[in-house]
Amino acid sequence: MKCKFLSVPVLVVLLFIGFLYYTTVFILIEEWLGLNTSPGLLNAIIFSGFAVASIACYVLAIFKDPGHVPATYEPDIEDSTTPIQEIKRKGGDLRYCQKCSRYKPPRAHHCRVCRRCVLRMDHHCVWINNCVGHANYKVFFVFVMYAVMACIHSLIICGTILVPLSLALSILLGWHVYLISHNKTTIEYHEGVRAMWLAQKVGNIYQHPYDLGVYENLVSVLGPNIFSWVCPTSHHIGSGLRFRTSYDSNSSQAQS
Repeated sequence: MKCKFLSVPVLVVLLFIGFLYYTTVFILIEEWLGLNTSPGLLNAIIFSGFAVASIACYVLAIFKDPGHVPATYEPDIEDSTTPIQEIKRKGGDLRYCQKCSRYKPPRAHHCRVCRRCVLRMDHHCVWINNCVGHANYKVFFVFVMYAVMACIHSLIICGTILVPLSLALSILLGWHVYLISHNKTTIEYHEGVRAMWLAQKVGNIYQHPYDLGVYENLVSVLGPNIFSWVCPTSHHIGSGLRFRTSYDSNSSQAQS
């Protein structure tokens, strides 16, 4: 008998389950919560439970016979326990499988892939390399349920980490866009707040000396080529021993 695991879709599913498990437990949970912490260990146990249940149900769905029609089956139209007898659409005769050479029970159908009639056939699933029928339908359903629960749990872990992380990084990015547009560092910003307060006390106006205007500020930090602003290049930054100031600009304008 051909091994049902020797199927590309089945191997793809198994590889995906392994990838999802490794990514969730050993990357997301380990890196952000830590497997040695109570929240991390709890999430790893819960996800591992879903993963084990999913794999177990998946294997059962692969190998469990979906239900075959007994060779001795004969429809009895006078049987009171079977009030409904399915008939052919054309002719009205009882459903008979020409390929299997036997009658079909209600809801049974012939699978062209399995080459036999399957009881209460739902469909032939390439992802389990088997038919989904009367005997393995619940196993298939539970597998899908556990798979969805595992995916949702993994998504929740990713979401609870990525949403606040994205928000924090967005705030950080916005803050540094503000600093670059004013050609300030974080320290200079806090120093400038105090300098502005002291200047206002004596009736003066404080101006950050390195503020060259928005565009020149961006160029001084990101480079003269706008296309290089998204590249990690730094050949334009100079020695770092001297920086242009607004006084330099004013002096050059006065000389001209």
